[in-house]
Amino acid sequence: MEYNKINNLLGWVCCIIATVTYVLTLEPSASFWDCGEFIAAAYKMQIVHQPGAPLFLMLQNIFSNLALGKPEQIAYWMNVGSAVSSGLTILFLFWTITALARKVLSKESADIDQATAIKIMGAGVVGALAYAFSDTFWFSAVESEVYAMSSLCTAVVFWAILKWDRHADDPGGDRWLVFIAYIMGLSIGVHLLNLLTIPALALVIYYRKTDKPSTKGATVAVLIGCVVLGLILWGIIQYLIKAAAYFDLFFVNSLGLGFGTGVIIFTLLVISGLIYGILYSIKKDKPRLNLIFLCLTFIIIGYSSFSMVLIRAKADPTLNNNDPDNAFSFLSYLNREQYGDNPLLKGPYFDARPIDINYGEKTYRKGTEKYIQTGQKFTYQYDREIFFPRIYDSRDNHPQFYRSWLNLGENEQPSYGDNLKFFFTYQIGQMYARYFMWNFVGRQNDEQGHGNFTNGNWISGIKFIDQMHVGGQDKLPEAARTNPSRNTFYFLPLILGMIGAYWHFKRNQKLASLVGLLFFFTGLAIVLYLNQTPLQPRERDYAYAGSFYAFAIWIGLGVIGLSEWFQKKINARNAALIATGLGLFIAPILMAKEGWNDHDRSTKYTARDLAKNYLNSCAPNAILFTYGDNDTYPLWYVQEVENVRPDVRVVNLSLLSADWYVRQMKEPVNESAALPISMDNEQFVQGTRDFLRYQDYGIKDHIALKDILGVLLSDKDADKQQNPDGSRENFLPTKNLTIPIDSEEIISNDVVPQEWENRIADSITWTYNKDYVSRAELAIFDILVHNEWKRPIYFALTVPSDSYMGLDDYLYSEGFAYRLMPIKQELKDSDTMIDKVNPYAMYPNTMDKFVWGNIRNASYLDHESYGMINVIINNFTSLANSLLIEGKTAEARKVMNKAVEVVPERIYTMRQALQKYLMGELLLKVGETEKANHIFSSNLKYIDEFLNYYFAIARNKPNLENQNIQLGMYTLNEMEKITSEYKDTKLNENIKNVFKKLENLYMANPPQ
Repeated sequence: MEYNKINNLLGWVCCIIATVTYVLTLEPSASFWDCGEFIAAAYKMQIVHQPGAPLFLMLQNIFSNLALGKPEQIAYWMNVGSAVSSGLTILFLFWTITALARKVLSKESADIDQATAIKIMGAGVVGALAYAFSDTFWFSAVESEVYAMSSLCTAVVFWAILKWDRHADDPGGDRWLVFIAYIMGLSIGVHLLNLLTIPALALVIYYRKTDKPSTKGATVAVLIGCVVLGLILWGIIQYLIKAAAYFDLFFVNSLGLGFGTGVIIFTLLVISGLIYGILYSIKKDKPRLNLIFLCLTFIIIGYSSFSMVLIRAKADPTLNNNDPDNAFSFLSYLNREQYGDNPLLKGPYFDARPIDINYGEKTYRKGTEKYIQTGQKFTYQYDREIFFPRIYDSRDNHPQFYRSWLNLGENEQPSYGDNLKFFFTYQIGQMYARYFMWNFVGRQNDEQGHGNFTNGNWISGIKFIDQMHVGGQDKLPEAARTNPSRNTFYFLPLILGMIGAYWHFKRNQKLASLVGLLFFFTGLAIVLYLNQTPLQPRERDYAYAGSFYAFAIWIGLGVIGLSEWFQKKINARNAALIATGLGLFIAPILMAKEGWNDHDRSTKYTARDLAKNYLNSCAPNAILFTYGDNDTYPLWYVQEVENVRPDVRVVNLSLLSADWYVRQMKEPVNESAALPISMDNEQFVQGTRDFLRYQDYGIKDHIALKDILGVLLSDKDADKQQNPDGSRENFLPTKNLTIPIDSEEIISNDVVPQEWENRIADSITWTYNKDYVSRAELAIFDILVHNEWKRPIYFALTVPSDSYMGLDDYLYSEGFAYRLMPIKQELKDSDTMIDKVNPYAMYPNTMDKFVWGNIRNASYLDHESYGMINVIINNFTSLANSLLIEGKTAEARKVMNKAVEVVPERIYTMRQALQKYLMGELLLKVGETEKANHIFSSNLKYIDEFLNYYFAIARNKPNLENQNIQLGMYTLNEMEKITSEYKDTKLNENIKNVFKKLENLYMANPPQ
């Protein structure tokens, strides 16, 4: 069989193996994070969050048709789309590895003999399958996210670079460069990571077109590649659209023409310029200029997939993030202005103080007849600014984290050395090297690590090394040893990759530097560019998948390195076979064995089912306030795709500060009527009432919210305060607010259960909990004033309490959401807020409506899924407790037995151990002693083992797991008291003994 046929056949075999693996392990419905949004948007061709992924959405829409009209199958088939993209990535990786290997080995012989062919094919199979089973790539391959398709674009481009290198001297060989440009343009409509291959392309062109390459010349070539990358990233992606926007500004505002006129004229000018450039280069016989214009043209053609965003935004779909229907909103959308920028070359220390403001370019929005200036972009100037700032963020809890990480005192100023230390130890060590080791050495567990030793770290499986790295291996709990996400590779894939890199640089430094550039620009260069702050909401390893892809090439080439070493002892053919077999076992087979159980999501429906629970917690036609990605995107999915509870209006509080989102809330969607927002669009448009401050005027009385809203929306100077610059703006004159209540209105709208009608308050009286009113709070005030209790108002259970605006006392749980009711909670039974629950709604919701995503029996629960177990347990225990106080013991027993059926046996975290204790306590109270004791016994074993482990690793790090230690000791103490109260002598004695032992350890290692 010919070499090319074998190469093609084995490439497709690797592709099929990978694709089948991903299809078998993919999540059958929507996943957490962005997947729900992407699936909903792809299904109905809607607009996702900035900066968008239109090509990805259009291609995923094609896969949705394979569901054959079954809405519940649409997510599955879109996940299959990611699986197919990932499988094709493995195909092109295989061909890339074999092309690189052949280019090195074919120097010795024009004809490839059998032994050499085995080496090459073995390298391709081992490297490609190693990447197929790598943690980061596998995770993205089984869900509908952009990273699988982005990896495919990177794989195709890198493969095409080698194709051009091989055919550069052939007639028409430069068509490969045009093809690369087109794929890069298309990839912009998926994700920008693909563009990081450009410096590698520049290096290949230099080596191919230069007779006597030098280190200096190669360096210049790479720098030119970086310039080209910048020209595409900013010049084409941003400034092309920016130029179109300012053209439109001139034609609309200065010439009085319609919106879009300038964009059309600018587009025609660009097309004309490209055509002229191509024709000129042909006429003057300038092939390089011709190639430049062709590549530029095809990049722009690929980039034109973003026209889908403008076209669909004009149609006002349900999901229309940023509403980019005109030049300036589209420019803002592409620039991710909603998320802000991180400083790269110059910025402050986290404890620096702003001393001045630097104003930049003007900002505009679309008005009724022309563009209107809304303000100016600005940046602060600080008293302490540095070059290459890495510890710059003063928001949230970031300053405390910086101080903890760098061992700084409470008022100690950080130095430039601290800045660099954070860069090397956290941004590179924690946020890149740790992920790299996950993929090729092993992973401790899938709990997110913020720098502690027990969560999210890398391990190898080699005891003495892991002991030095994370400690406590002699005390490792059974739950940690059997954790599905604990993967141990014993450094073997890493060593094989290092062998491959060494062999590659030794045999062909030019080609090795090409892979090295890809490795750097898709790894450490991203670290430099992102300049990440600490306490990220999720692990960010997906950003570095391209770097792991490059290392997988070296894993494959490691087979050839091993083969040539074996060749010193045995013949070349046998050496190649042995090296291939060994490579398969120490990389892909080992990685597949270890990784299968924690990448198999095939039995899990958590995100989808919990989204249904959020919605089914609400009464008909409800308004449901959510906050984050995971209590919003899955809800969008089940509403838009599976048509679950389309009557509920989901309002994301994080987006409600944007004027475009408030405008959309004023329109009906699906089966939900428009929100009762009375404000005219001009009253909350960008640049107007963006941020209204509280000014204390000493008002003690509670003022009607209706009157306060009138002041906030007033255009009278008397209702505004004057700023130092002479301008006037609205303000909040008091935090003491009230809403008068008409009990008949409450009863007629079924706001409260019939049993509580005699408890309806005369007014809702509360203290607002913020020092400002943003557009979000302004909209909520408007809704509260004008809703007139016609529509139920809920806050999702996962909304931060400070977003309740101080209304906490009037919120009652009906499941996965709190309902606003004009009934103030009362302190009863040992100061317990028992009325936090509305059992009359929550009981039927829990017992008859809610579904649990197979959370108990799923083969694997990811971090986000098992993180919801606490919420689920809390729902059961709070409901059961409320029923017991009402004297409904039989119903409480049913609730707790349902909890036992739903909640997994496995304990995932120390906080879950506390929640399970609460389950056990309630089970005792309802007479289920055997089930309670089973939970207590499991808890006792878990806490005993883990606290021994924490003490072992914390000997020289007393603060390392102090919170978990204290939580475990508290839980044990509570278990001891409850078992003593219920006269369980044997279990109580066991708990006492464990508690005493751990207390002695605790005293020997006191928190500091």
